[in-house]
Amino acid sequence: MTDPDDGTRLAASLSGRLASLTFVDLTTEQLTELLIDTIADWGAAQGWRVYRRAASVLPLPPPMSGQRSVIDIACARPAAPPVVIEVDHTDRRRTVEKLLAEAAAGRVPIWVRWGTRGFVTPPEPVRMVTVTVTARRSEAGVRLHSRQPARQLPPPEHRAAPVTAGPPDPLFDPTGGS
Repeated sequence: MTDPDDGTRLAASLSGRLASLTFVDLTTEQLTELLIDTIADWGAAQGWRVYRRAASVLPLPPPMSGQRSVIDIACARPAAPPVVIEVDHTDRRRTVEKLLAEAAAGRVPIWVRWGTRGFVTPPEPVRMVTVTVTARRSEAGVRLHSRQPARQLPPPEHRAAPVTAGPPDPLFDPTGGS
């Protein structure tokens, strides 16, 4: 069994890294690839060995049950359990099953979900990292996804001169103007 705090720390770290991503008009495939590349870079920056499309402990369903399913990203950590990360834009039951099987095998499971809608929290010990995006259809009908940085407003201008009070407003004058 893995340390639940380890998964929480890792998910928070990965969430912080993914929060900095901005992009405009990526297709579903392009966005998924960007997320996988960013996650791989995050894992490598931790000093871990990173594997893309690593073999899962979960076999594929029939008729391919002799083969193994794959994990989008697996990270081998020295002196710590491996981390397995799946990236999806849909709520797939199969992904949850795969990550639970990985957890049962002693790995730290993280599910990176991206999209425009609410995300259902997966069962323990799977940790979820969400990436909210906006979507639109191009003129050709292709669904395009974007994520813009938070709009930074400039601070308001301040007066250098002191502010003086005007005459009292009779509406707010407790003496009734006398």
